[in-house]
Amino acid sequence: MSAPTVRRRRLGVKLRGLRGSSTLDEVAAKSAGAINPAKLSRIETARTAAKAKDVELLLDLYGIKDKELRRALLALTREGARRGWWQSYRGILSPVYEDLISLEAEATSVRTWRMGVIPGLLQTGEYARETIAATAMSEAVEARVDALVEVRLARQAVLTRDQPINLWAIIAESALQMSCVGEGVMRDQLGRLQSLGRRPNITIQILPSSAPPHVGQAGSYSLLGFDDHADLDVVHVESLTSALYIEHREEVTVYRDAFERLRAAALPVERSAELIAEIREETHA
Repeated sequence: MSAPTVRRRRLGVKLRGLRGSSTLDEVAAKSAGAINPAKLSRIETARTAAKAKDVELLLDLYGIKDKELRRALLALTREGARRGWWQSYRGILSPVYEDLISLEAEATSVRTWRMGVIPGLLQTGEYARETIAATAMSEAVEARVDALVEVRLARQAVLTRDQPINLWAIIAESALQMSCVGEGVMRDQLGRLQSLGRRPNITIQILPSSAPPHVGQAGSYSLLGFDDHADLDVVHVESLTSALYIEHREEVTVYRDAFERLRAAALPVERSAELIAEIREETHA
């Protein structure tokens, strides 16, 4: 299932709240055919981008006269259709990957658990190249490795922008010991973890191989958070061929609680940094 942009989701939530107890059919009837129940449902669930004229009509039907509220919702409408930098890679990126980049661009926090690979937001270019090539399961993806590396590195701008995203990464120790084909690739990657781990908005913990059975064995995932809009938090679970976006509040809570368990099971931040340095020292240059 493809995840819509955060702006569209926020707009949909607000419009659903303003509709109150009125049914979709009742709103459609009041609009005199200008909007139908199916279209209104798609707008509220953010499965389609709303047009400004439709939002204005809905606000009129709901009796919303607050100028500031109307201005804010219309701004969300226009921004929901705004192009992002990643859209210049259309034809290269899957719609699901575009959705992930869009969510990262608007998130205030990312909590990620990775079993066998360094998180994409922390990867070096050469490490990214090796991992992307290794997981390419079609000739089409193999032909786009260079472009996909560019995209992965461009995504990392969220870590250093004026209001950087807060990243908390928990990484399995085994991911630090992967053998790369390129000379010095893993050593450089571990050095990057050391460097980025010193940034105030980045926290890195290592889950040691000696840890007892834990909830993370169910698989890797990322939880994208949106501060004042916790109801818009979304979990991203990736597979070889696609990705799953989990948005239902109760399910998101399960993943949030699982991350807290992983934080408790992982090494403290300082000890994690020491382990990264020790493994890097043992890694051949």
